Amino acid sequence: MLTDGNLARRSTLEAGIHWDSELPGFGLRVYKSGRKRWIVQLRQRRVSRRITLGDPAKLPATEARQEARALLAENALDGLPVRKPRTVRADPWFDAYVAEFWRDYSSHWKPSTQVRNRQAIDRTLLPWFGRRHIGTITRADVFAWRDSLVDRQGIFNRDLPVLAAMLGYAEKLGYRPKDSNPCKGVPRYKRQLPERFLTSREYRRLWAVLTEFESDNVEAVAAIRLLIFTGARKSEITTLRREWLDPPYANLPDSKTGPKRLYLNRQALAILDARKGEGEGPVLPMLDAKVHVLPYVWEDIRRRAAIPDVRLHDLRHSFASVGITDGMSLMRVGKLLGHALPETTVRYAHLADTAIADAAARVSGSIAAALGLRP
Repeated sequence: MLTDGNLARRSTLEAGIHWDSELPGFGLRVYKSGRKRWIVQLRQRRVSRRITLGDPAKLPATEARQEARALLAENALDGLPVRKPRTVRADPWFDAYVAEFWRDYSSHWKPSTQVRNRQAIDRTLLPWFGRRHIGTITRADVFAWRDSLVDRQGIFNRDLPVLAAMLGYAEKLGYRPKDSNPCKGVPRYKRQLPERFLTSREYRRLWAVLTEFESDNVEAVAAIRLLIFTGARKSEITTLRREWLDPPYANLPDSKTGPKRLYLNRQALAILDARKGEGEGPVLPMLDAKVHVLPYVWEDIRRRAAIPDVRLHDLRHSFASVGITDGMSLMRVGKLLGHALPETTVRYAHLADTAIADAAARVSGSIAAALGLRP
């Protein structure tokens, strides 16, 4: 093997070519004058070629061998089809890119998601990134935008995925280098989500008010009662159709987390039996056609029940809290609510801990009583 050490020990080499023992084609040519040159011998399209690499006094053996290896490898690929590297196209301004992105991408979102994401683009993203080239947006820019929304953290958390989708699609169009999405790994704000659970007394007040409102708001009251007894999302009840009912279930073809089986207990089935119609169609046709009606009716109902801070979605939280307080596991509660990820149900973990602590207190109290001790 030709090395600098070997050459130093063999200062007087015979004229001719001394080939390397490890890399075929790489060698040292010694002229009669004593001049030496690194060479590489290769066959290029059936023609033998000898290329001089340099003087050993200026080019160490290790570097000469690397150059020779590269030339030999390149020659081996000569004539084979080579995949051209993908070039980055001239990127447009962010505000001009919006139209292209929306035309191609928005149809893959649900209608409600389209409305929400379009608001994110128009109200938040365009004012901040509008006059930037789509390919020049960096991670520092995303963090600067994040910091600007420190007082509106929920908006940042909801709009970040929209920006990520836009920049990810820009990569596919060639406006940004591959794997350059600056949104990747940017943390969302950790927020203390509001928790509001109905007490037994509040449930009784609400039920009484629902009875008062029923004659003038039949469908709205039926929807609220179904929310109370199923823990479903509002949209899952207002869009419910008769052909999806298969007691004791309702097989929803789509929901926030995809297809879902909604569990119908005896109370929910009684409400649905009162709404039975002929053939296929919405169970609550007025609410299905006018989705804005229910929130307005709920505003009046919750005030009359003296629970003005309770949202319709809090009925879902209350359903979960009752189940956990009654000893149901987080896994089962998540199954009932249709959570796609276990992490979503973890927000109720403290309720489970409280229920277990209460159960432990009752057990220890019974043991103490049996032992004649003060419970």
